[in-house]
Amino acid sequence: MSYNGRLAGKVAVVTGASKGLGRALAVAFADEGAKVVVNSRSEESLRPVAEEVEAAGGEALAVAADVSKPDGAKKLADRAARKFGKIDVLVNNAGLLGSRVAIESYPDDEWVAVMEVNANGVFFVAKYAIPHLAENASVINLVSGASIGARADWGAYSVSKFAVEGFTGNLALELKDRNIRVNAVDPGGMRTDMRASAYPDEDPGTKIAPEENTAVFLYLASDSSRGVTGERFKAQEFTG
Repeated sequence: MSYNGRLAGKVAVVTGASKGLGRALAVAFADEGAKVVVNSRSEESLRPVAEEVEAAGGEALAVAADVSKPDGAKKLADRAARKFGKIDVLVNNAGLLGSRVAIESYPDDEWVAVMEVNANGVFFVAKYAIPHLAENASVINLVSGASIGARADWGAYSVSKFAVEGFTGNLALELKDRNIRVNAVDPGGMRTDMRASAYPDEDPGTKIAPEENTAVFLYLASDSSRGVTGERFKAQEFTG
């Protein structure tokens, strides 16, 4: 860790941090000097991520909690604040894909599960984190190419991400006077398990690794983005 890193002294919370982009962001934040709170449902899955954060020189706190439920989201926010005293960066990354079938065939239980994680989880985590957000804190919500314009056979995933787009704008307006910024990021296609599930016939080698896709998140987490709020970024087109 560089003590002069862009995130030195900051506390970052990342949901869905056990693999993929969440894991990559946790390590990237630590490498830039942040203390990192990593979250997923499984304590076992978080252990190697916390070790990577510490290997990068950061201080890690692993919180196993189901953030699609109010109690889980509150547990995450409260434990982060109790350990580190504040939250400077919140990344709502946890998400489920669900089935890619027509609405008339969509399984009821999957619809509920995807909406709970992708939409309700963002609400619950933000709600319970807000009292602990430091001045000039940054909230980063994950959206998708499937949340701009209609797409057949994307079901609950697309609808849930449309909800996050709207939620991001509303929360940005509500927190602007407190100098807390709220932005959305579309990460684009990456070599992840979720991408492979969505496009099983695609060659993963044609997509970038999550570790290559952290630049916009580091910008939004750092003081360089102060005053930038209510915006939507495409991670793979970011050149700042």
